Amino acid sequence: MSLVSAFAPIWILTAVGYAACRWGLLDEAASSVLGRFVFHLAMPSALFLALSRVPLSGFAGRSLLAFGVSTAAVVGFGWVGASWLFGRQPDERPIWGMAAGYVNSANLGIPIATQVLGNVSFLAEVVLLQVLVVTPVIMVALDRHSDPAGRVRVRRIASLPVRNPVILASLLGVACSAAGLRLPSAAGASLTLLSGAAVPAALVALGASLHHTVPSRAEPAELAVISALKLVAQPVIAYAAGLALHLSAPQLLAVVVCAGLPTAQNTFIFGQEYGVGEAVANRAVVVTTTLSLATLAAAAALLG
Repeated sequence: MSLVSAFAPIWILTAVGYAACRWGLLDEAASSVLGRFVFHLAMPSALFLALSRVPLSGFAGRSLLAFGVSTAAVVGFGWVGASWLFGRQPDERPIWGMAAGYVNSANLGIPIATQVLGNVSFLAEVVLLQVLVVTPVIMVALDRHSDPAGRVRVRRIASLPVRNPVILASLLGVACSAAGLRLPSAAGASLTLLSGAAVPAALVALGASLHHTVPSRAEPAELAVISALKLVAQPVIAYAAGLALHLSAPQLLAVVVCAGLPTAQNTFIFGQEYGVGEAVANRAVVVTTTLSLATLAAAAALLG
């Protein structure tokens, strides 16, 4: 199967989810229900299994560094550019930066990695980098701006790994790998079956969400800049960093594809939680998710 043809199931299942809602087979709650199933059950199972089977010595250090460089550069530029280009207030800038450089490593990342890369091992490392390094930075900034006295709620941030099933499952997978533990056959088989539902359910949920998304007000210029940063600048920077670090062709493909994933839904969730930047976050998720199906296929074709 060629890299471009690997995207065919992604497009088809996304279209199935959209059509199912369009024709009334799934109601407006379907996307939310499927999304919760993927986020709380199927996706954590897939990430746990992937990380528990990867020796710690097998972590792709240089590849993760290349991805980290692209993330830092784009999030940082978006954070600062929100003020320079569009006059965004300090409390909105973290959401703007997150929209520009925080990738959807879960809901869309898993099916993309499965179809195009053949496994989710590197994607699982990306998840850890984002949730253990990038997320706390964003939350500290949002907490500081939301508190009248500029305080940071350390307990809330420290408890994030326990409250987020994706983070918790990833950490447990790393712990199992480090300890050399192997699950009982019944437990392993059950998690394997559950993780198998992650890809189709996530894509159907994505299609359903695209049908039911309610337009919100956001400046077209802002969306254009965010989309360019997310879908063009970040994978290009990742590619350049990968070349500088002498990554192999498969490693470059993994880094570029992961860097080219669209804006994560967490961006809107954080904006909604803190009451800042919800409109631009919502539209950034929708626009980059829609366009990424084409830009990722193009990137895969060029690197293939």
